[in-house]
Amino acid sequence: MYGLHQDVHHFNSFDGVRSLPLLLSQANIRTGIIGKKHVGPEEVYPFDFAYTEENNSVLQVGRNITKIKLLVRKFFQAKDDRAFFLYVAFHDPHRCGHSQPQYGAFCEKFGNGESGMGWIPDWKPQHYTPEQVKVPYFIPDTPAARADLAAQYTTVSRLDQGIGLILEELRDAGFENDTLVMYSSDNGIPFPNGRTNLYWSGTAEPMLLSSPEHTQRWGQVSQSYVSLLDITPTILDWYSIPYPAYSIFRNKQQVQLTGKSLLPALVSEQPWATVYASQGHHEVTMYYPMRAVHEGPYRLIHNLNFKMPFPIDQDFYVSPTFQDLLNRTQSHHPTSWFKTLQSYYYRDRWELYNTSADPSETQNLAADPAHRDLLQQLRDQLLKWQWATFDPWVCAPDGVLEVKLSPQCRPLFNGLD
Repeated sequence: MYGLHQDVHHFNSFDGVRSLPLLLSQANIRTGIIGKKHVGPEEVYPFDFAYTEENNSVLQVGRNITKIKLLVRKFFQAKDDRAFFLYVAFHDPHRCGHSQPQYGAFCEKFGNGESGMGWIPDWKPQHYTPEQVKVPYFIPDTPAARADLAAQYTTVSRLDQGIGLILEELRDAGFENDTLVMYSSDNGIPFPNGRTNLYWSGTAEPMLLSSPEHTQRWGQVSQSYVSLLDITPTILDWYSIPYPAYSIFRNKQQVQLTGKSLLPALVSEQPWATVYASQGHHEVTMYYPMRAVHEGPYRLIHNLNFKMPFPIDQDFYVSPTFQDLLNRTQSHHPTSWFKTLQSYYYRDRWELYNTSADPSETQNLAADPAHRDLLQQLRDQLLKWQWATFDPWVCAPDGVLEVKLSPQCRPLFNGLD
């Protein structure tokens, strides 16, 4: 599933997909969703209880933590004794400058009590000065970026307070000691080199798990590699629900989950050292397919459409940080960034980084003869994963996928290697 479901984008899953809420519903488990919903169609992702941007104000169900708290309470107070799955998807700290410019680039003013901003009763706004923020290595250290980050800090604090409210509702409803709690995010922050990229700065996300049945490692940090692909297997494992055998395509090859249950990591450290990532679209006009594998300290990125400039999404484009970066580049002033816009737009087909020796991913080792064997090994590994996941881009950009008889790549002889 790549890209957004809403409006002009209209990306949808195949009708035959057995999604997590569908499997849980079939197992007589009550399901609920509050906030962001970027998947469709509804028949594939059914929820018994749904308050999302599809039927409510995105600001109210995604950023108003008092409204979210009350919806969580409503879900818990329903007279329904079934086990439950509740998915709360905050919109904070996403930008909203292109869709709700009256609230600022980060919506940090929404609900703060100022004139015209409304009031969120449970939110105690925390404000930060540009001097207080820590600028990550991948963001320009400029006054505009610092002010942008300070605004994001405010929305992060609203998110933090909202999570606290949800956990209070869980405890007050009497479910604290029999509920698995998972917390994560869907991508990196919306800054240069962040969201829509497959670099560490675009894919590194928080992943916190708390299980009342697994006390062995409470408070510990795991070094095992995990990804969002692991969420569905983990929840199915928690409920002891097997993944069904079924197929979607005419070749009758069975669909398989490529993630894993994270419950074993709650008992002891696991030897997980590989994760995969993919990007096809963020918006319908942002066609820039990428695939990546992170194995041990090495990250390999395949930029399939590397001949074209890397696209920029709407809300990031209007952000103060990117506009300042554009203006500085156009006027030939220092950008205080570790890249140039030219190198950001135009990338090598293969990018190989040693994230241990080069955590900022600035030294591409793909053309280094000393890493030739490693490059080939990771390329083979990534290709194997693409075949296993029915990736329609598996042959791109120098081949065409032929599926009439048996799946195979037919060469284009287009000069790419």
